[in-house]
Amino acid sequence: MWKIVVGFVIFAAISLFIISKGGDKIDMGGEKHGGDAAHAPAPAAPAAPASPVVPAPATPAESK
Repeated sequence: MWKIVVGFVIFAAISLFIISKGGDKIDMGGEKHGGDAAHAPAPAAPAAPASPVVPAPATPAESK
């Protein structure tokens, strides 16, 4: 019986230590299902082109 009490006291001490270190950053509200539940991820960057753009060959009038 005394082992259960000692185990509970140790567990409670560790729990209080972790909660006190977290300060106001710990949310003990449980699961969130509303609009403020999670932050939306940042939009993805546009994809790079599949192949590099190659300039058109110069016409004879432009090469003189």
